[in-house]
This record gives sequence, C-alpha cells and structure tokens, in this order.
Amino acid sequence: MLLIQALTPTHASAVLCIYAEGVATGVATLETSPPTWETWDVEHRPYSRFVALDETGSVAGWIALSPVSGRCVYGGVAELSVYVGEAFRGRGLGLALLEKLISESEKAGI
Repeated sequence: MLLIQALTPTHASAVLCIYAEGVATGVATLETSPPTWETWDVEHRPYSRFVALDETGSVAGWIALSPVSGRCVYGGVAELSVYVGEAFRGRGLGLALLEKLISESEKAGI
C-alpha cells in the first residue's frame, strides 16, 4: 500500500536520488545530472508537489510542476515532472501520482 502526501524538504535526498535514477536511463530528462535541492526547489512550483511513500515510509516516487514561462499568458500552464524509483516501476504509481496532481493543481488554477 502506498501513501501519497505533500513533498517537503525532508524528502529532498530521496527525490534527488530518484531523479538521478531517471537521468541514468537517458530518456527521462535532457539533464545530465540531478540539480541541488536548492535549484530543484526554486525551479518547481511551491504547490502541487507530492511523494508516494511505500509501507516503510520510503519515497517510491514523486511528482511536481514547473512554470513553462514567466510571461503572464502562460500563468495557468505548467510542465510536469513525474519520477518513479526503479524498484517501484510498472505498478501504476505514476498514474496514482498524476491523478493526485491533477486534482490539486486544478485548485491552483493549472
């Protein structure tokens, strides 16, 4: 059973570790290495950030939004990032995170 909850700075290390797993696939991002937590935090919207925790409380995956532009015409548009830890892929976790994000981001006008 997985629990989806708000992503907080206490999850930073696990979030970046899972990001690094995605970078290693060569298909998850154009980045060649994960950012620092400070950079990640600034580059993602402060709302609609979620983690999925496994039964031990470990982060199994995460989802967050980034602005696509600072121009006002893009105010309700966001870029989506969803990453699932290698050990948890293929179980529908990405879909569960996406469903939570859609529900919550619509409340914020996205």
